[in-house]
Amino acid sequence: MKYDLVLLHAPSVYDFRKNSLLAGPISDVVPSSPVFEMYPIGLTSIADYLERYGLKVKIINIANRMLMDQSFDVEGKLRNIRTKLFGIDLHWLPHSHGSIELAKIVKRLHPDIPIIFGGLSSSYFHKELIQYPFIDFVMRGDSTEKLMLLLMNKLESGSTHYADIPNLTWKKGNEIGYNPLTYVPKNLDEFDVPGYRYTIRSVFKYKNFLDPLPYNGWLQYPNTALLTAKGCTQNCLICGGSKDAYSQNCNRNSIALRSPSKLAEDIQFIQRFSRAPIFILHDIRQGGAEYVDEFLGFLKNMKLKNELVFELFQYADESFFKKINEAVPKYSIEVTLETHEEKLRKLNGKFSCTNEKIIETMNSALRHGCKKIDLFFMVGVPGQTYKSALENIDFCEEIHIRCGNDPRLFYFISPLAPFLDPASPAFEHPEIYGYKKFCHSLEDHRAAITQPSWKHMLSYETNEMTRDDIVNATYDAAELLNEFKLKYSLIEIDAYVDIQKKIEKSKAYIERIDQLLTLPPEEYNRELAKVKKEIEELNRYSICGRNELKWEVKNNYANFFSLALVGLEQLYEDYAIKVRHQLSPKKREQVELEVAKIK
Repeated sequence: MKYDLVLLHAPSVYDFRKNSLLAGPISDVVPSSPVFEMYPIGLTSIADYLERYGLKVKIINIANRMLMDQSFDVEGKLRNIRTKLFGIDLHWLPHSHGSIELAKIVKRLHPDIPIIFGGLSSSYFHKELIQYPFIDFVMRGDSTEKLMLLLMNKLESGSTHYADIPNLTWKKGNEIGYNPLTYVPKNLDEFDVPGYRYTIRSVFKYKNFLDPLPYNGWLQYPNTALLTAKGCTQNCLICGGSKDAYSQNCNRNSIALRSPSKLAEDIQFIQRFSRAPIFILHDIRQGGAEYVDEFLGFLKNMKLKNELVFELFQYADESFFKKINEAVPKYSIEVTLETHEEKLRKLNGKFSCTNEKIIETMNSALRHGCKKIDLFFMVGVPGQTYKSALENIDFCEEIHIRCGNDPRLFYFISPLAPFLDPASPAFEHPEIYGYKKFCHSLEDHRAAITQPSWKHMLSYETNEMTRDDIVNATYDAAELLNEFKLKYSLIEIDAYVDIQKKIEKSKAYIERIDQLLTLPPEEYNRELAKVKKEIEELNRYSICGRNELKWEVKNNYANFFSLALVGLEQLYEDYAIKVRHQLSPKKREQVELEVAKIK
């Protein structure tokens, strides 16, 4: 089969199957592994949109295929692909090594096929990316579905005039163009974010269910997520998705919301194939009181089968949780507090309220039917000392006692690692916010992510803590948190012992790797290879329990009849698209007019 576009997701470090890297806890609180095999949801949105116009788009999660099968032949997979364009995401900066290495391979195998990069990190480093001889385009911004269609139109027609496509950085021979970043749509309802309809359709259409899997283990636990907005009302110092970061990186100066009706429509579709939790990304209160009431109204009138997980950015009162409880049969919340210190939270931007208000928020949620509350703390936030990082566990205990020792509360701590987010206020003005930045360019980050331990991967220190302090504070706080969880019966003794052993081993290996770095290269590589297997084991859930981030689900999937019907519907939709475009082949040209209006 010949495709129009093949979208590839690379591992964080391309040759992770050969090299031993102690990534430690940097991915303990996200669904994917240290390989960061979970691809950005924007890939499915782009694929879904392009296929509406009759194009053939395939997603291949190269990282996950490599993780699932140690013998998976990447070059063998890519060699026989026929397509007009390859796309590689560089959204999260930890992929800075893998994405570039994958692009080198693709260009070597297909020297005449152009390669395009996209994602927030690509947008930030677009001028550096376009200098690589194997990268032809970089599409900037946070909403590139229509722009990708414009580029596909050019490639199909044979035109090499790229100057009229907004947000595009391009290369033609020795000429490089940086088109203005002017396409910033305010309405997102036209796009499925994520495009689950595409994902299911592609399994049947392209006869491969392994290629588009979101992350390792998704088949056993099919979590889904819905994006409520692009942009943000908050301006957290360490976040690359903050208000200032979106303004600088995507020229988005105000939040763009997906409508409550569109979100409800997507939830209804998801629960036709999955029974796992649905994560509602971003705080729905960013849209205002009317937005919240309208969304909850749709949910109340729906026969909800899945648990919904809501994010909170700030204090919430009792009336908010009462409304959710009346509308949603089963819900949970996720709260990233980062630190117990009120002044530091106020500085950073998230939960800039008193500790008393935080405890009030937790109790209100628990009183009104919340099934699970995940509380996240962090090591490495601006202004935090070693002592303050450990005192986060004292605050966990205070919360737990003040909330009646409720077992629905779950506590986590992790480092701000491995990198400061590009475009975040802390990255842009490190000296103002107490950071010492070691990595500036894309190449700096590419070199850092390949270091043998996460201590040496860290792209920063703070005025209060060195890299050693950040590592030691992370493990010491994790030990205290582990003891706290055992004390209040939040984990079983077996889990406590397992976590404690992993923490002790991790600390020992950090020291051992430091010693190995003093050896000559050949001897260093030989010694590091000896501990490869143990290091790989320590990279998964090194400071928290394997199942603490999971929700109890009786059935992961809807019944077989529902799954089969969804698949047949999507195949029929694909057929209908073909017929529509045979009858009206000029429909794609209308998109150019729509983009011009937004410009």
